[in-house]
Amino acid sequence: MRRISALVTIAFLAGLGIGLLVQSAVVTASRQTDTHAADLAAIEKLHKADEEATLTQDPTALTDLWSDDCVKVDVPGGPVVGKKAMRELYEKNRTEHPDFQVLKYTTDIKEVQIVDEWAIEVGYTEAAFKMSANADPVTFPRTKVMRVLKRQSDGSWKFALVGMK
Repeated sequence: MRRISALVTIAFLAGLGIGLLVQSAVVTASRQTDTHAADLAAIEKLHKADEEATLTQDPTALTDLWSDDCVKVDVPGGPVVGKKAMRELYEKNRTEHPDFQVLKYTTDIKEVQIVDEWAIEVGYTEAAFKMSANADPVTFPRTKVMRVLKRQSDGSWKFALVGMK
């Protein structure tokens, strides 16, 4: 009888231990799902801010989209490195082309992969702009884009590396 009681006790404790492990795994998976959903929402917020800043061409709003150690590789004359250089680029463009106007700018991100503090996204952009009030519109239909995003300490995301083809 004692042997059966001991076996029942061991089986009960083993079942309890397995149940706690399963519960822990479910809670961890749930937290990861919640974190992933929050990251995707924050990335979507960055996308909206990108579209708004691009349409208005506000140098401050455009600069705020970037991480401090950013790199933009698709710039004529070579990559722009760092947030300060990015701000200078936007301000120079605004000064040299005061009538520059973005007529259309949209993104269609097809895939986002998030790993720790980084996200890689690929998709397409479409844009149309005028260099001056009297200029004909220039269009960029469905341009491939690859962007690396960096999670900030406040949970927001910013562009760290951008390239288009």
